[in-house]
Amino acid sequence: MQSERDWEQFKQKLFAKSGINLNDYKPTQMQRRITNFMTRHGAAGYLDFYALIDRNPGLYKEFIDFLTINVTEFFRTPEKFAELETKVLPDLLARSARLSVWSAGCSTGAEPYSLAIILADLTPTTRHRILATDLDVEMLAKAKKGQYAANELKNIPPARLQKYFMPQVGGLFEISSDIRGRVEFRRHNLLRDSFESGFDLIVCRNVVIYFTEEAKDALYRRFFAALKPGGVLFVGGTEAILNFRDIGFVSYLPFFYRKPL
Repeated sequence: MQSERDWEQFKQKLFAKSGINLNDYKPTQMQRRITNFMTRHGAAGYLDFYALIDRNPGLYKEFIDFLTINVTEFFRTPEKFAELETKVLPDLLARSARLSVWSAGCSTGAEPYSLAIILADLTPTTRHRILATDLDVEMLAKAKKGQYAANELKNIPPARLQKYFMPQVGGLFEISSDIRGRVEFRRHNLLRDSFESGFDLIVCRNVVIYFTEEAKDALYRRFFAALKPGGVLFVGGTEAILNFRDIGFVSYLPFFYRKPL
């Protein structure tokens, strides 16, 4: 049984090293996940495990990837992206010819590039602003590279795949330089750093699964403030915002929430 004191010290040390505050995550689930991970690597306790990742950069990177849940694919949940393309974005474009979009927790870039592809098809002559942020610098480096395995592209129709991706050696596909140039990547901690404002659309999906209810509520309130009047927040399929009215949002479509005009 790990002591509470060791857990508190581990959280403090990890925060100092990574900027990740485990107090913002549900403690039971997070402790279980971390214990499973460190047991697989032979650590007897939290402080032993911290010493292990502190002296082993490869294991530290693996642990941060594990902690930040970097699972992604293009057009994840295709039916929701279909609603985004046929309803949400046309509504936003009817009010503003050039959109400001934020993909928060973008992982390896599949989500912001999906947004860039849709907008390139909807408005070929307009370059919208697409900001993509993540806590993990390694994931951001992969995103900027823009190379993906076939299984990450399974939701892309053949015509779009041919239009925007080039096959590479080793079975990878590289996204076109045009789409890559439409996305601005930046490191950002959603629970710690300041937010920009004036966004037409914020997409934050499958990011908050282990956050505490307090951290989620604070985050969604900050997203609300960062949106323009009429702007839309798009969340993941298991992340319905039950108190969206208290925050100020109005119901729009399932998993899409709008800031009133």
